[in-house]
Order: sequence, then C-alpha cells, then structure tokens
Amino acid sequence: MSEEKKKPGRKLTQARKEANARYNSKFVEVKVRMTPERRSEVQNHAASMEESATAFINRAIDETIARDKEKSQK
Repeated sequence: MSEEKKKPGRKLTQARKEANARYNSKFVEVKVRMTPERRSEVQNHAASMEESATAFINRAIDETIARDKEKSQK
C-alpha cells in the first residue's frame, strides 16, 4: 500500500509485515514505461471496467496471447 493511502497513525504489525512479504514473494514485478497521460488512460479505462490497472493489464496480455495462438493455428 502506498504511503499516501495509509491512514494516519496506523502501523503495520510484525505479523502483517510477514504476511505481506509471503504474499509478495509469489510474484515478480515487470516495469512498463509510458507517459503520464497513457498511465491515466489505462487507469481510467480499468476503473470504468471496475478492475485495477494490474488486472486490466493482465487481462489484456491474456487476451492477446490467446488471439495470437489462434492466428498461429490457422
């Protein structure tokens, strides 16, 4: 959770920090460079679809891979 979203005065317990670390260890991060305008466009579209930007990007990747596989099988 980013600093600006945390509630003031609320601290993470050691147990929560460890749980967060275990959860995050299951994933890798991939950086994508885009302009601030493009980022806003992605975030706004994702919000309009009632999903996070990460969920939208993963869905876009999944759909593109499936479409590419269909093309290569023809």
